Amino acid sequence: MNTVISFIIIFGALVFFHELGHFIFAKRAGILVREFAIGFGPKIFSYKKGETIYTIRLLPIGGFVRMAGEDPDIPEIKPGHRIAIQFDHGEKVNKIILTGKNRFPNVKVIEVEKADLEHRLIIQGYEEGEEDLLQTFNVSREAIVVEDQVETQIAPWDRQFASKKLSARAMTIFAGPLFNFILAIVAFTLIGIIQGVPLEEAKLGNVLSDGAAQESGLQQGDLVLSIDGSEVNTFTDMTKIVRAHPEEELVFTVERDGKTLDIPVTPKRFVEDDKEIGLIGVQSYLDKSFSKVALSGFIETYHWTIKIFQLLGQLVVGKFSIDMLSGPVGIYKSTEEVAKAGILYLMKWTGLLSINLGIMNLLPIPALDGGRLLFFGVEAVRGKPIDRHKEGLVHFIGFALLMVLMIVVTWNDIQRFFIN
Repeated sequence: MNTVISFIIIFGALVFFHELGHFIFAKRAGILVREFAIGFGPKIFSYKKGETIYTIRLLPIGGFVRMAGEDPDIPEIKPGHRIAIQFDHGEKVNKIILTGKNRFPNVKVIEVEKADLEHRLIIQGYEEGEEDLLQTFNVSREAIVVEDQVETQIAPWDRQFASKKLSARAMTIFAGPLFNFILAIVAFTLIGIIQGVPLEEAKLGNVLSDGAAQESGLQQGDLVLSIDGSEVNTFTDMTKIVRAHPEEELVFTVERDGKTLDIPVTPKRFVEDDKEIGLIGVQSYLDKSFSKVALSGFIETYHWTIKIFQLLGQLVVGKFSIDMLSGPVGIYKSTEEVAKAGILYLMKWTGLLSINLGIMNLLPIPALDGGRLLFFGVEAVRGKPIDRHKEGLVHFIGFALLMVLMIVVTWNDIQRFFIN
């Protein structure tokens, strides 16, 4: 149950922050956001506030922000259609009823001659009983279209995604991955605030009560200068030497309170991955100073971003097998292991997954944010957008291929964790 809860919280945070980036910058650009969704598939929860519906959907494989104009979202009103209209106090049409007209009081039923709900915001037609008089009705910018009891707000052209400047559209799409990096920075910074930031130098932090370090007289705050005459510059240098010499006496030269001391230490033997290693029972020194903590989130995010790009490079050149990729099942199992180590490790895991999600979405693959940004780049070069239908077809094919990859990766995860 703890794993399930952890997975739901982590997954929800990753998707929420990603879609929040899209949402905030869409609203800043004046785009009508129809839906903010976590998950795909059937709705299991929905709540409408203002002009946006907030939903949680059944399948935990992502999320989306549905912006006006990206898909056909208003039923087309053609000449000859018989519709009912209601008016606001300013005598503008604020409700357009396509079906179920008898359920609404105080409506006018008209036969449509022409309707423009994007630019001119008018409906022209003949009122029932006055078929010889063509009338023009002005439509409110917030008018609602009702079909089969489903209400949809119209989107004037200036509220649609495609109407905005290229820079605003690009920033709206880029903001999703950007917010994933921000989430990682926040997670790593919180870890720094709670536990402190490990120093690179070989300064001893917590000395465990049952370790060789305490038995030998090493103390928290000791700065290791050398081991058996070999210079030590970082905590990693010290760890490598200790791990390579189980049950062998090593002379630690340390600086303590301005004095230099030589302390013999014999690392205890442990077995790790069928290999004997030495451990002395110390942790790196954790610095909680403001300057270190304030920068820790940015430094860690940068460090892991570079690491992930290096792994992607290995995947491209064939040094990293696709069988090593993980999908939702693999992430769930990894979360199960991380959860056993405690909340700080879960926070770090969240940061790593968030960076992964941000990077993957920036790859120039159709259907991902990076693919859309690539089309914007082509638009900037050409001076005009690519045909929306052609772009939509490319994204559809890309999405289908991604679903195939997801199935393959998920099957590999199932085999790895439940069959083999």
